[in-house]
Amino acid sequence: MKIVKKLCPEERYGIKCPYEREADRIVVHNTANDAPAVNEIAYMINRPEEVSFHFAVDDKEAVQGLPLDRNAWASGDGLGAGNMRGIHVEICCSKSGGERFQRAEENAAELIAGLLRERGWGLERVTKHQDYDGKYCPHRTLDMGWERFLGMVKEYLEEDGMDYQRFKEFMERYNREISGRAVSGWAGESWEWAKERGLLDGSAPKAPLTREQAAMVLSRVLSGEEKA
Repeated sequence: MKIVKKLCPEERYGIKCPYEREADRIVVHNTANDAPAVNEIAYMINRPEEVSFHFAVDDKEAVQGLPLDRNAWASGDGLGAGNMRGIHVEICCSKSGGERFQRAEENAAELIAGLLRERGWGLERVTKHQDYDGKYCPHRTLDMGWERFLGMVKEYLEEDGMDYQRFKEFMERYNREISGRAVSGWAGESWEWAKERGLLDGSAPKAPLTREQAAMVLSRVLSGEEKA
């Protein structure tokens, strides 16, 4: 399924997603109208209210509107767990229902399964808007059966294997995440020692070390090439 990024400009973060956070769940919604995903995201970004969500999914694609490491105002619980720790997915075309909505639900189930798989999460992390403020949302998904929808997610989640593109995307995301992490306190002195002697360049202390990189470091140490 195609995923398009149309991210909110940083100057609007104060209204749409002011808090950095670490997500620990998915929250599912229905849009209650028939607009396509790209329109839903554009409208969300441009409207002046504190209303926001991370993804809109229609019968053709998923569109991301907010960074996943920032909150959204979608589940009506203020600074509660839904808004502050949820990745919010709006399923489009729910006003009229029918085949377009069914395809949008399928795409949303695939997207959600991918988000779960990337993070090593299980199906229990998938929640609904109703869980946070009692609103009957996702309305059409609830009408058709919440357990039915979870079953769709489960099918995608349990698909065997990982194709090359999915593996590549996973590794790129993983490498981006670890590249900015600071050195652990217990390793700080040794890390500075290695940097001062030119054995390491001082970047990405949490990144894995390849065999060729290890060979280079060892050769410098054993040959006395490190800085005095």
